[in-house]
Amino acid sequence: MPFKPNCLPAAVGSLPHTNPQDALELLLHHFPEIPAWPQLPNCGFLESMYAQFSEGMPYVKLDFERERLYMDLAGDIYAELEGFYTRVLAEEIDYFAMTAEYARGFGAFIDRLWRCKFEEISWVKGQITGPISFGLMITDQRKRAVIYHEEVFDAVLKTLAFKARWQVRQLKRLHPAVIVFIDEPYLSSFGSAFINLTRAQVLQYIGEIIEAIHLEGALAGVHCCGNTDWSILMDTDIDIINFDAYEYFQGMTLYIDQLKAYFGRGKVLAWGIIPTSNRIHQESAESLVEAMLSRVDQLRSRGLSKKVILQQSLITPSCGMGSMRIDQAELVLQRLSEVSQTIRDQMQKQNRKKAV
Repeated sequence: MPFKPNCLPAAVGSLPHTNPQDALELLLHHFPEIPAWPQLPNCGFLESMYAQFSEGMPYVKLDFERERLYMDLAGDIYAELEGFYTRVLAEEIDYFAMTAEYARGFGAFIDRLWRCKFEEISWVKGQITGPISFGLMITDQRKRAVIYHEEVFDAVLKTLAFKARWQVRQLKRLHPAVIVFIDEPYLSSFGSAFINLTRAQVLQYIGEIIEAIHLEGALAGVHCCGNTDWSILMDTDIDIINFDAYEYFQGMTLYIDQLKAYFGRGKVLAWGIIPTSNRIHQESAESLVEAMLSRVDQLRSRGLSKKVILQQSLITPSCGMGSMRIDQAELVLQRLSEVSQTIRDQMQKQNRKKAV
């Protein structure tokens, strides 16, 4: 059955809290239909975006003093690769588990939802750092991005793919319907002079993680908080594209034909219409609803169905909130809940009118 979220709210992932229970209370309050496990980068270096998913990955070195993760490729890389691929070929999924040391929010989420029944849940959501961003951000001992080390980067891909599969299996213990988002901030740099990647490589790398998520029976989403060539993602088998609709909506309008085909395949657009910057203090729920619907109307004026758009949309923050103050993050989630509820109420009212 196609996923039609009808403008339900969803979190992006990171929160500024250091107490997992506080973060969970906030998320479960605002997202009873699609709860997500919280990433908590302020808990320590191991819970930062890249270190969090590096556990079990070959060559990884953690410099806690400088809070830096890098790969040491100075020695014989093949010996370590042999042991790694033995686990991959044997499909030792549990070897790629996310332990509490790296993801306190994940463990707390599993425990809380396992013990307590939440009637409103429609889906549960997880997330993982994307291969493009990981490969470009993490370097070897000579400061060269590991994405340009073909053999080493394949191990990065396999690690992320198996961690995604492990995550889906754990989340399916809570609910059969699972979504995992692939966080790809570095996709906004694709096509620049600083990144030497082809379109085919991007499709291949992200496609491998999407395939892993689908293999476990979950939906796959991609989150990119800047402008990018959105047609690349629409050419993958991705189920949900999450973009910053507050700051970068016009970039999406460059791909109307691809967007029509994307919606035509039953895919979902996740609108990051709630700003995760100081501008949240300048916006009310009403102003953000107006901003969202005006953007939807722009797509409608270009030949897309407003009904289809709203049925196949989620509402989200524009980005993660790990670097915000706690009170700001709470305001973002409050506005998100209000905007989603207002739009859903309007949709239901419109449907009742048509039924009369």
